[in-house]
Amino acid sequence: MLFAMLWEALRAMAANRLRTSLTMLGIIIGVAAVVLMLAVGEGTRVAIKKQVDAMGTNIFIVLAGAQNTAGARSATGARPTLKSEDGEALLQVDGVVAQSPVAFSNLQIVAAGLNWNTAVMGVNEEYLTVRSWEVEDGRPMDYLDTQSAARLIWLGKSTVKELFGSADPLGSTVRVGMVPFTVCGVLASKGQSLDGRDQDDTAIVPFSTFTRFLQGSHFQGQVRMIMVKARDGADMNLVMEDMRSVLRERHHILDPAQADDFFISNLSAVMESAEETARAMTLLLGAIASVSLAVGGIGIMNIMLVSVTERTREIGIRLAIGARKKDILTQFILEAVLVSVTGGLLGLGAGALGAFLVSKLWHISVYVTVFSVTLSFSVSLLTGLFFGFYPAWKAADQNPIDALRYQ
Repeated sequence: MLFAMLWEALRAMAANRLRTSLTMLGIIIGVAAVVLMLAVGEGTRVAIKKQVDAMGTNIFIVLAGAQNTAGARSATGARPTLKSEDGEALLQVDGVVAQSPVAFSNLQIVAAGLNWNTAVMGVNEEYLTVRSWEVEDGRPMDYLDTQSAARLIWLGKSTVKELFGSADPLGSTVRVGMVPFTVCGVLASKGQSLDGRDQDDTAIVPFSTFTRFLQGSHFQGQVRMIMVKARDGADMNLVMEDMRSVLRERHHILDPAQADDFFISNLSAVMESAEETARAMTLLLGAIASVSLAVGGIGIMNIMLVSVTERTREIGIRLAIGARKKDILTQFILEAVLVSVTGGLLGLGAGALGAFLVSKLWHISVYVTVFSVTLSFSVSLLTGLFFGFYPAWKAADQNPIDALRYQ
């Protein structure tokens, strides 16, 4: 019985191909818009997550405090309130697994007649662990390099490209300012940071080497930033509070009302906030695109009402020869669902194609997920059921005698 109804629905669709195609068009556009918008939103979320992961997971950044001189306030980090020993003390906090002081400056690096200005950072041997950063070629920095203030340097991929092209830089001598360094390793690619900066356009040297030969500071051992990595699964808020307590005690800040002379930033909180924003944007885009589906559903209702009117005598004949009202109801609902589902399938293909074109033409990250496909198809099915019910009910509620008299 159901197969016969399905065949009859296909015949009804084929009898008015143009009208059926135009009715489907609304569903096609609606489903394609939902798939595309959700793909763009999901792509944005994934891109943000990749950038945060490139920075490193479970990371805290401890910055020196702001400076207030004669009422003039400077930015966070301008006041030398942190020492490298503060980072070592933070290793006592339960949940902290690694730390590294970070000193940095934009300096000119010269190699084999070429030069390049990049961010040179002084760090300790735990920095690569904190950042989850691998050494692609060469060896990583070790404890002896830091203790002996070795004149060794590790270059990012972008810096290697600018200074050496395709040549192997390992063992080469480069000059940072007026100080010679030996290239000891090449860092694996990290990509862009959240602010769009190329993380591979960098170079790192031992912290002691930086402060002795490159920093030119009278405040040896004082740093503006310390990076700290927490253990996977650790309560980040609890770890941050314990870190704050340790630093306040070390800096002799005993009065609870006295402000900290440092600032702790939690990158995991930044990631959660960014992902929450991306999710909200995805929902907004999906809601906007869903309006197209509603419009397509109204189109189905209108066409089905026209179809009921045109087929009034047919309905009367069916009722007269023994068809039940639920048979008429099922027939017209099936026709509406068939139009909606067919349009939904075509819309899925159009949405996936649109996502591919957006990715290739505008270089935007897009991800068509199983969730978005399932959601779009389910909504198209429900659209057919919802907007097809009233015309089907109207058809089933016909009086057989009045229907047979209809001209």
